[in-house]
Amino acid sequence: MSVSEGQQNAHLHVQAKGRQSASLTVDDQFPVGTVSDRLFGTLVEHLGRCVYGGIYDPKSTYANADGFRTDVMKLVRELGITTVRYPGGNFVSGYRWEDGVGPVEKRPRRLDLAWHSTETNRMGLHEMEKWLHEVNPEHPLELMEAVNLGTRGLESALDLLEYANIPSGTKLSDMRRANGAEKPFNIRLWCLGNEMDGPWQLGHLNAQEYASKVRLVAAGMRQIDPNVELIACGSSSHSMKTFGSWEGTMLDQAYDLINFVSCHAYYQPRVDKGVRDMRSFLASGVDMDGFISDVVACIDAARGRAKSNHDVNISFDEWNVWYTNEPGHPHTIDDWPVGPHLLENHYTLADAVVVGDLLITLLRHADRVRAASIAQLVNVIAPIFVPESGPAYRQTTFFPFARTAELTKGGTVLTPRETGARTSTETYGDVSMVDSVAVRRANGGLAVFAVNRSLDQTADFTITLPVNAQSAESSESVESVKAETLSDEDIDAQNTADDPNRVALKPNTTVRVDEADSKKVHVDLPPVSWTVVTID
Repeated sequence: MSVSEGQQNAHLHVQAKGRQSASLTVDDQFPVGTVSDRLFGTLVEHLGRCVYGGIYDPKSTYANADGFRTDVMKLVRELGITTVRYPGGNFVSGYRWEDGVGPVEKRPRRLDLAWHSTETNRMGLHEMEKWLHEVNPEHPLELMEAVNLGTRGLESALDLLEYANIPSGTKLSDMRRANGAEKPFNIRLWCLGNEMDGPWQLGHLNAQEYASKVRLVAAGMRQIDPNVELIACGSSSHSMKTFGSWEGTMLDQAYDLINFVSCHAYYQPRVDKGVRDMRSFLASGVDMDGFISDVVACIDAARGRAKSNHDVNISFDEWNVWYTNEPGHPHTIDDWPVGPHLLENHYTLADAVVVGDLLITLLRHADRVRAASIAQLVNVIAPIFVPESGPAYRQTTFFPFARTAELTKGGTVLTPRETGARTSTETYGDVSMVDSVAVRRANGGLAVFAVNRSLDQTADFTITLPVNAQSAESSESVESVKAETLSDEDIDAQNTADDPNRVALKPNTTVRVDEADSKKVHVDLPPVSWTVVTID
């Protein structure tokens, strides 16, 4: 959607009216945890133009021999994606996995009830596995496969696992080989349904029903492959009426059988009488932070009740900014389009700053959030957009994700020790004006990520480097420092097919080492901005 749809007042222009101070003290003595590569996953759902017209478009001049868009694959590599949750999303709750294997010309066309579309099944499990390898041949992306617990259950899940992971010698494994995959796919990550607490979900279950289903399916899958990692549905949002009780009921029945509880969260500005509450929107990370902490509490309480030594963590496998008031196509009995334009949000600078803040929040919980997926990848509420003609381009949200993925993989998150000004919001009260986190990179350097949530105040941001516990004289010193900032005078600025580089990261020339104290680095953070500082 465009800014004018659902964002009814005029564009907001940044005009700094003052300065405030904020600081982050970096201390290696208090690590949070290592950054899992799986934190930089995505969702590819059979929804709108994410698959058909997005990653797969045989008629495009950008398509390779397999029908995959090479311009999209190039941007996916640059984005730093590591895992792909597939094939949904709401779509999976009515999906028959068998429809997507075998000769393409013989695959059936089906109604997709989730998004009122026609599913051609031209893209299925084999094509997805091939795409994951073609995107990055040296380090293929990891598949997070979702199973249908809406209209199906134990038997279809066991069949799919046998088809995918058993080397040979059975009906289904030999069927996979006959369909062109001699070696097993060896899928480790499996989602046990999708948002089953939601009344919108096909085959919606109450907590007790879902818990019983998860226990049966998880136990059965482990009889085939004990090493699978299973993700059970948590609450679809922090605001669900059943939040907490849903997690407790499910975990009490299946705690030792699963590895992850899923979290989903989407954010957009609340509009009241045509006016957007941008201050609260820019502080959306506060809600995500509370959501994660609450789910961790549910998990740990269940672990105590079970007297278990087994670890269960969080897969935040749907998160993003999503303008949910976009109009869809009419639902009629004779109108089931293929790959319709759905949920094609066009993101602004402010949206990108919020995405950057949500990434900071995920990093801050790196000890318990061990997988995450920005939803989705292409066209549908996505960092990559494919216009009707011409090459794919980077949306504003592309930049904080790509740089965070690049700089933090294999790193260690350090406990944030922040001080500084606060800003007022209607939804969350007073919150930190600057939200930040530091990561000790795999190469030994530091990456500091910071968001200025203020609409009109510049932040004088100070980073204090680690002091050696034994000797202050051997404290860390700076060899080089640089900063990049995502900001714009117009917080509603977007990238478009005609102007794909309107919003992009730019060098922040204000970064400097303190002349009086070489263990301090200073940088100015403009209002409504995301900044990364790299220190070697």
